[in-house]
Amino acid sequence: MAYNLRLRELRERQGLSQRQVAERLNVSPGAVARWELGDNKPTMDNLLALAALLECSTDTLLSRDSPPEAG
Repeated sequence: MAYNLRLRELRERQGLSQRQVAERLNVSPGAVARWELGDNKPTMDNLLALAALLECSTDTLLSRDSPPEAG
């Protein structure tokens, strides 16, 4: 699974909208949308913040391992 699809899956699993993610990371909602579309990639700082927000590892976010089980 591509990182952009994993990002969307993990975001939705947490019940967050693109706007909510954008507000918590202090980026524009358009930036989050572009990450999910694969048009752009988050910076390392944003990648780390996304992993913390989505309660997963960066490897999971980058599709290098399986996502945590929904609970």
